[in-house]
Amino acid sequence: MTSTEITSLKTLLKLPKSICIVAHKNPDGDAIGSSLGLYHYLLLKGHKVTVILPNAYPDFLKWVPGEPHIINYELHTAKADAIIHDCDLIFTLDFNALHRAGEMAEVLAKSTAIKVMIDHHQNPDGYANYVYSDTSICSTCQMVYHFIDMLNDTAYIDKNIATALYLGIMTDTGSFRFRSTTSTTHQVIAHLIDKGADNAQIHNNVYDTNSLSRLKLLGRAIDNLVVIDHLHTAYISLSQNDLDEFNFKKGDTEGVVNYALSIKGIKFAIIFIENKHDGIIKISFRSKGNFDVNAFARTHFDGGGHINAAGGKSDTNLTSTITRFIDILNQYKTELS
Repeated sequence: MTSTEITSLKTLLKLPKSICIVAHKNPDGDAIGSSLGLYHYLLLKGHKVTVILPNAYPDFLKWVPGEPHIINYELHTAKADAIIHDCDLIFTLDFNALHRAGEMAEVLAKSTAIKVMIDHHQNPDGYANYVYSDTSICSTCQMVYHFIDMLNDTAYIDKNIATALYLGIMTDTGSFRFRSTTSTTHQVIAHLIDKGADNAQIHNNVYDTNSLSRLKLLGRAIDNLVVIDHLHTAYISLSQNDLDEFNFKKGDTEGVVNYALSIKGIKFAIIFIENKHDGIIKISFRSKGNFDVNAFARTHFDGGGHINAAGGKSDTNLTSTITRFIDILNQYKTELS
């Protein structure tokens, strides 16, 4: 974001505005954290602020300060549409193409409000008036921190803001172990802890709240794991029957794909999850090194994301999807060997 854009935004934000904050469908820790971190900051600046998310999110993200004020678009569509229609400014966080907002995409596209994009994914669309896009930054939460810093307002960061931003940085870096975690990330985290983020409690809230059924589902996922040794690839599949057997709840498969990636010698890991309600197979891709799963997902499975973490989908059944995947995989022998 240029200095001219920052100056313009500072001018816009000098007087109270009606502001909407939106994030992508199936919000994760970075989406929730960045939305609520920015929410608390803008409230402190005197604005009227509403966070609207496309649909539900896991229970392990429902403790974040300000979370009860989030509007679920899927459940309160008319109310959300009216708020979006009447607002002055819309911040879109952790996505860079309106279709990633699900059913909200149409009303967002029609809105005449000034739009600000803050996002770290590749290939942003051109819908926003102000764009802060940086694929080198580990999380949108870190970008929100830098955005507040650009506005010379880090003094406003309190425990609520620090907690929300810490959450997103922690989850999007795999607890600070991914390559995108830089010395700057750790400097930001140190400041957030100084501002009141309780790192141990945040970790416990997210990672130490497993139900027995979720652990049993993880066991089934491990049982279903397949390793393709010569291609340094491992994949997990979960059918709708598997999910139903263990009383699946949103978020129960979060991070499961990383078990496949943790196997010695594996460069490419995938999880296929059947969703009969939506009629799709949801796919998560993870990789180590330079194997670009963003390009793989975009090319073959209507998805995208980052070099080492991406998502996609398939409209065929689980068996057909996996068969197609294996056929495609053979095209990447050189890269994976």
